[in-house]
Amino acid sequence: MDGETISGQAPLWPVSEGDDPALEAVAETILRMDPDGTRFARAIRRSMDMLLDGQHTGRFRWDQLFKTEKAHLGTLIEINAQREFGFEDGTSMDYSIAGADVDCKYSQMLGGWMIPPEAHGHILLVVWASDEQSQWSAGLVRALPERLNNGGNRDAKKTLNAVGRSSIRWLFRDAPLQENMLLRLSGADIEAIFSQTSGQRRVDELFLRAQGRRISRNVVATVAMQEDYMKRVRYNGGSRSRLQPHGIVVLGHYSRHGRIAEVLGLPVPGPGESVSARLVPAGPEHEGKPTVELDGRGWVLAEAGDAEAAVPKLPEV
Repeated sequence: MDGETISGQAPLWPVSEGDDPALEAVAETILRMDPDGTRFARAIRRSMDMLLDGQHTGRFRWDQLFKTEKAHLGTLIEINAQREFGFEDGTSMDYSIAGADVDCKYSQMLGGWMIPPEAHGHILLVVWASDEQSQWSAGLVRALPERLNNGGNRDAKKTLNAVGRSSIRWLFRDAPLQENMLLRLSGADIEAIFSQTSGQRRVDELFLRAQGRRISRNVVATVAMQEDYMKRVRYNGGSRSRLQPHGIVVLGHYSRHGRIAEVLGLPVPGPGESVSARLVPAGPEHEGKPTVELDGRGWVLAEAGDAEAAVPKLPEV
């Protein structure tokens, strides 16, 4: 098929179907900058968290957003991806990558990207993400006429047809998105956390009820709903000291804390993350259980029937 030309310029897409060196150059550039998708996932997570604005609203679910806010997520992903990777502005599309104009399109439904007439013939960076599933995907496809559905909405935007969807050059498919841990808690746990009357008590309740899970800074901010939300985690009046008498430790992104988590089989906290767990002194009944030494004494993960015992202060190194 012959490529379309505009004002005597070179074809927007290759003459031979399936031969698209410009698209492959864009793919290679992105994968070179982000081989495992960590940076792209960070931009998506940041966009979702900005939209929810949990620190100021206490919201953490998609259905808590207004319709107009939901429509804004694609713009935030476009902006945050450009900030993350430093893509240059495109001539007529969002970005210039490897010398090609690239338009960024997000849809909350995989395959539901809306493509305006001005993007026809151009390379699309198509993105999907689900907070509920903690997954995301991103790929590249050129918006050729034979890859678009004939019908369009009142703005003349079209979607990819089956041929178009099968033509996507996937960069990342069903990749992991940092979990919005609040979505994994039961309704009873959420009620118990958010019914507390102060930010500190809500954070305490969070660490009590979400033991053994990675808790991000944004989750803490959403629960605390205060400007100094990370203060609610630390010693000197935060959850670390307030929960100490109950045997609950709050591990953070410290080397020693990471080693404790590894020994006990807990998730290792990453940057900005916390993991809580209740410990008890190791006794004969705990023989064979993974044990960590704190202040010269062995400690193990508590079981339901174990009595509470105050746990030593953890070194923050």
